[in-house]
Amino acid sequence: MKLPELKIGNLVAKVPIIQGGMAIRISTSRLAAAVAEAGGVGLIAASGMSFDELRQEIRTARSLTKGIIGINIMVAARQFAQIVKTAIDEGIDLVVAGAGFSRDVFGFGKESGTPIVAMVSSVKAARLAERLGAAAVVVEGKEAGGHLGTNQSMRVLLPDIKKAVKIPVIGAGGVISGKDIVEVIKLGADGVQMGTRFAASEESNAAPALKEFYLKAKHEDVVLIKSPVGLPGQAINNSFAKKIIEGTAPLPVTCDACLKHCSKSFCIIKALIRAQQGDVENGLVFTGEYIHRIEEILSVKEIFNRLLAEVAELD
Repeated sequence: MKLPELKIGNLVAKVPIIQGGMAIRISTSRLAAAVAEAGGVGLIAASGMSFDELRQEIRTARSLTKGIIGINIMVAARQFAQIVKTAIDEGIDLVVAGAGFSRDVFGFGKESGTPIVAMVSSVKAARLAERLGAAAVVVEGKEAGGHLGTNQSMRVLLPDIKKAVKIPVIGAGGVISGKDIVEVIKLGADGVQMGTRFAASEESNAAPALKEFYLKAKHEDVVLIKSPVGLPGQAINNSFAKKIIEGTAPLPVTCDACLKHCSKSFCIIKALIRAQQGDVENGLVFTGEYIHRIEEILSVKEIFNRLLAEVAELD
């Protein structure tokens, strides 16, 4: 099968793959640039970054590729609007907004001519995003890693959403192989978003210990936890996840006020940072449902080569 190009606004990705924006600091400039250089859309995970750090990450990515570089940002972040404006001021190619829904962000995009991509999990949300000016929507199902907005499979949600809107529709959740990509494209998707496969890449900013932890994970190790954001989150069942589920996770001693609304059941930003830095037992390790299917840490270039070779063999 020959994959179609992915068109979002005036942007054209030769390969219809968006790399998921995985925070905190899993998806940084090196990973985003490698994906963009391979023909996909690379995303910098802006959640948890200072404005200066984000500017530097965007500039670094730009120095590494002329491909498409965007940011992913949680609507739930307290500084959501300022982060989006900072990225736009820095000339980011597109903005992907998830973990909530913002009407304001479409105005920012319209003013600057920056495509805004909304992450959705229902026909209603997709239609609203299109009406407000979204350039595309990412349909995220229960298979995805991190914060989830549905308990339904992306493969169930996507066909109805595709029929409901005219803008590009991208499938996210459980896309690991070339076969998965073909399956989702045949469901009507214009492209796919892949997070977990790129978290376990050489260019991922995850610590080596975290990457090794990914490879050891089994399907039965994936659990849902209740995030302070107010959404369920999909993670690997380590010591910290068990404490969250049991309600014994340590309460925050100090608060960085990183979220608009927070239950303060535990400090999610510090938990994600611990994981990113390699503390795989005391950190929160977000993951997609099919982490067990990843058996090697590969370069982004090799991941693309293998995906495209597998796709080429399929009808």
